[in-house]
Amino acid sequence: MVKFLKPNKAVILLQGRFAGHKATIVKNFDDGTRDRPYGHCLVAGIAKYPSKVIRKDSAKKQAKKSRVKAFVKLVNYNHIMPTRYTLDVDLKDVVSGDALVSRDKKVTACKEIKGKFEERFKTGKNRWFFSKLRF
Repeated sequence: MVKFLKPNKAVILLQGRFAGHKATIVKNFDDGTRDRPYGHCLVAGIAKYPSKVIRKDSAKKQAKKSRVKAFVKLVNYNHIMPTRYTLDVDLKDVVSGDALVSRDKKVTACKEIKGKFEERFKTGKNRWFFSKLRF
């Protein structure tokens, strides 16, 4: 079977608190681990999408509207839907498996991801990833 769930692949979460939110795969565990004996992956995604910016907004308001809130979690392969998109943001050095062990490590990882996502959003690339899922 072809392995198509690779790092930087954009996915949509289907279950849980962030169902319907977009995320990107940071690291995948195809064979599982000792405590999770099934295929799963570490994802970093958008918890709160940036708002629409209009021309008459002040610079302060534009900065506030282009904020992003991020999350990190381990997700079962059954609970994600892969998309055709990839996000070329390098998150491998920012997030690792031990980032989820303690609360403060997770918070710092989320802040670093937030910075990378906001930087990417401001360049104007990967517009689909930063838009809310509408259906």
